[in-house]
Amino acid sequence: MSIEHKVQLVEKLFDRLENEITNFKSETNLHCNNGCGQCCSKPNIDASPLEFLPWAFYLFLNGRAEITLGELNSKTNTFCHLYQSLSIVDNKNGRCTNYKYRGLICRLFGYAASRDKYGKLRLNTCKIIKENQQENYNNTEEAISKGLYVPIFSDYYMRLSTIDHRLATILLPINEALKMAIEEVLHYYAYRPFPGGLENIA
Repeated sequence: MSIEHKVQLVEKLFDRLENEITNFKSETNLHCNNGCGQCCSKPNIDASPLEFLPWAFYLFLNGRAEITLGELNSKTNTFCHLYQSLSIVDNKNGRCTNYKYRGLICRLFGYAASRDKYGKLRLNTCKIIKENQQENYNNTEEAISKGLYVPIFSDYYMRLSTIDHRLATILLPINEALKMAIEEVLHYYAYRPFPGGLENIA
């Protein structure tokens, strides 16, 4: 399967999830605080390279793949390369510098559930939402137990694995996943024609 086709399939999956999360947020009134980067600023986030294949392909099409790979290789901290904190002293507030191409883990966390050992769905969200939106959170947990649809982590990762099992099931520290996604695109086009007649972008 070509890189372009894989990217299209991942983006289609992300579009489906976006619609589901929009509906879920509308039903529950749960929301992230504006400018909050609490979950993005954790140094131990794991992700799969396939989640970031659309981002890597976008960089490639814009002639920034090798530059960004160099930045990742010289990075000294483990915070997500795409996350930009508002200040040096406060990394809990900030933004994603490429929100459109954020990974699956970034999309699911806060608005998706996983099953506990008894098979019961539990919403995976942050302490801030649980404490600051306690009534909405409690109502949401009850609604889920009564059948409210919520995206499920394992379901979406299983769907991702049908696109490219290898790239979807390798879980790496997020910056390593970003690097591998770029390397996949660069390796693919090393001996193939560039997409859409874009031979001059490298």
